[in-house]
Amino acid sequence: MRNGIWGLAICIAVIVLTTASVVAALSLDEAKAKGLVGERPTGYLGIVNNSNAEAQTLIADVNQKRRQAYEDIAKRNRTPVTTVETLAGEKAIQSTKPGHFIEGPGGWIKK
Repeated sequence: MRNGIWGLAICIAVIVLTTASVVAALSLDEAKAKGLVGERPTGYLGIVNNSNAEAQTLIADVNQKRRQAYEDIAKRNRTPVTTVETLAGEKAIQSTKPGHFIEGPGGWIKK
């Protein structure tokens, strides 16, 4: 039961943090659709195109919120934050829409 609750907590955290509106000129959905940002296996966003300052600001904001959520989940479940990050990264990559970017072993890949 604990594993089920933990998995649900990770799913909820990923969904909330990837769909939450950020006070910025560029939304996360827009940035992903434009190919500016992508999901990384680490559970965090990465910059695909360095030329966009708004995307960099967005990534910093979202990653800070994700880090806090991962730390909270890890603390509640008495598990290393790296485990939570890795599981969240797997789920985020699995749920990435076709045409958006994910980071693979050789760099950024359009899913």
